[in-house]
Amino acid sequence: METGLLRDLLTGVVGLLTGALSGALGVGGATISTPGIRLLGVAPLVAVGTTLPAILPSAVAGGLRYRAEGLVDWRVVTIAGPAGMTASVGGALLAGLVPGEGHLLQLLTAVLLGASAWRTIASLGGSEDGDEAEDAADGPAAKRSAAPPASVVAGVGAAAGVLSGLLGIGGGVLLVPAFHQIGLSMRVSIATSLVCVGMLAVPGTLAHAALGNIDWRVAVVLAVTVVPGARLGAAASLRLRDRRLTQVVAVMLGAIAVVYGGAELAALWRG
Repeated sequence: METGLLRDLLTGVVGLLTGALSGALGVGGATISTPGIRLLGVAPLVAVGTTLPAILPSAVAGGLRYRAEGLVDWRVVTIAGPAGMTASVGGALLAGLVPGEGHLLQLLTAVLLGASAWRTIASLGGSEDGDEAEDAADGPAAKRSAAPPASVVAGVGAAAGVLSGLLGIGGGVLLVPAFHQIGLSMRVSIATSLVCVGMLAVPGTLAHAALGNIDWRVAVVLAVTVVPGARLGAAASLRLRDRRLTQVVAVMLGAIAVVYGGAELAALWRG
């Protein structure tokens, strides 16, 4: 699609959906914006870089909503965030070295989404009664029986950082299920991931900008429209019980993986 008002309007719709997904599921939202702007004609590698500037405002908008509820685990943020920020620069530099002109990166994103969906649904155990206990544990006084080792948290952050820079997806698709598996409730995992995702987007954006991989017109439209979507998404997430929220996360990630992967396979086949 050619640059113009129509593409800007459609990009705005993508931005609203991106913000809503980011605020509700803590995954940065680029799982919507990257394939969305690809459908609007943005080249694969440029799509990877262009989504990153919009991640920060959506993360801030959603993160402030969760912070007001006391759901952000700041210990995890202070460990995973800096590790991921450092690693994201390396990921951005690697993006241009992967063959396939960006298509293979998009397929890797789809595979990662599918794996995250599987791990998230597999983490569900116990009965519905356990959900009420998890709900009670969420909040300003939420505690875990044992804090995860700093080395584990840093490793998760570094891995998410590489993916953020390499694939332009924010890293939340790894952070949310990983945080959940190391002991955080799903709601706290989402809130904490969203703050980390915003941190990871900064160095990745700078690196991709230096490499010329950002369409700034598209990036600005996305950045403006993700904010109201993120606020709405976070508000909706807070109304769901933890178990139901986990199910929603898994289904959404799986559905996006199928659509995303299918679109890129079709593009490769036509090419």
